Amino acid sequence: MAILSFSEAKTRLLASAHPVSETEVVDLADSYGRVLAEELISPMTVPPFSNAAMDGYAIRLDDLTKISKRLPVSQRLAAGEVAKPLASASAARIFTGAQIPDGADTVVMQEDCQVDGDFVIVNQTPVLGQHVRLKGSDITAGNVILPAGSNFSAAAMGFAASVGIVEVKVFRRLKVAIFFTGSELIMPGQPLPPGHIYNSNRYVMRGFLHGLGVDVIDLGIIRDDRLATRDALRRAASEADLIVTSGGMSEGEEDHVTAAVKAEGNIDVWKIASKPGKPLAFGSVKTEGKEAAFIGLPGNPVSVWCGLLTLVAPFLRRCQGLALIEPKPFTLRADFSYTVKGNRMEIVRVRRNERGGLDIYPNQDSSIISSAVWSDGVSMIPAGTSVANGDMITFLPGPGWHP
Repeated sequence: MAILSFSEAKTRLLASAHPVSETEVVDLADSYGRVLAEELISPMTVPPFSNAAMDGYAIRLDDLTKISKRLPVSQRLAAGEVAKPLASASAARIFTGAQIPDGADTVVMQEDCQVDGDFVIVNQTPVLGQHVRLKGSDITAGNVILPAGSNFSAAAMGFAASVGIVEVKVFRRLKVAIFFTGSELIMPGQPLPPGHIYNSNRYVMRGFLHGLGVDVIDLGIIRDDRLATRDALRRAASEADLIVTSGGMSEGEEDHVTAAVKAEGNIDVWKIASKPGKPLAFGSVKTEGKEAAFIGLPGNPVSVWCGLLTLVAPFLRRCQGLALIEPKPFTLRADFSYTVKGNRMEIVRVRRNERGGLDIYPNQDSSIISSAVWSDGVSMIPAGTSVANGDMITFLPGPGWHP
């Protein structure tokens, strides 16, 4: 079996990621984390009228400079009130967000003014247009405010609400089925017999996938049995768009996943020149006229975490219809030394420090899940190379990144 470079494996995987086509219309209040299926067009201009950015007095600047710095106050305007045209050579008492009266072109903040009965004295001459939010300075009606393929964030929800949108068309949520093979696995909360381990991968996957905004179908632990594994695959394929498993990627007598997928669909098992995460299986499972993609990850928890971060996450984001599927790596200073001795690229767990550089977790073994908890991203160090203290290296943000 040929060994693929990490970039080649990723290219092959992403080439098979097909964006979902089904859409639905959802209430704006329920749109967080969804992916826009069509561009969002503003039905209105924002601000819809020129308004005050500060509490103060709305004036016509020429009145102030040509006549006097002492002006009569002709009206009082709070937010929500309709302004009358500004009387000649007068000022309007105005509050933040209130409509600028026709004829006014500047707001003097109240700290620069002195009240004198029904008059106001301007002590600090403003510049033209000061503290005025002009009509249409943010959005023009008919313009695209968010492109299709955008992730609908909290800010985007507020943006849509600001122009009166109450519903948005989004792609349907993807469904991802997960299960775990291994007769040695025990769920937390149960007694731990000799020779068994707790199933940490279940929680790594569930948390990671929920963070990606997909619906998770958790089939739990499947015993090391060929027929049981095939049955789990059929159940998963009947409901899900993607099936993700961990473990069972080898060809041993007790490793049934690859053979079961092959029997229910098709599969390629790749050896990737990366550490952790050398074995990766990709294929599909067919049942009852439906087909689900399949990704099989290695069994070690950090291998699962790294595989989710670097391969599964961009695959799923493309399937979700997102335009941006992964963060762009950027360069930071390595505040450590490290040598890759083998012939595989290493995905090392690192964390940004207060000095603007990167620290490395001291134990990079793929079984040490605490390294993933500690880190806020990874660096990919090529095979056969060394990093010296002070070198600039690439940094890929961890699971907290959102497009």
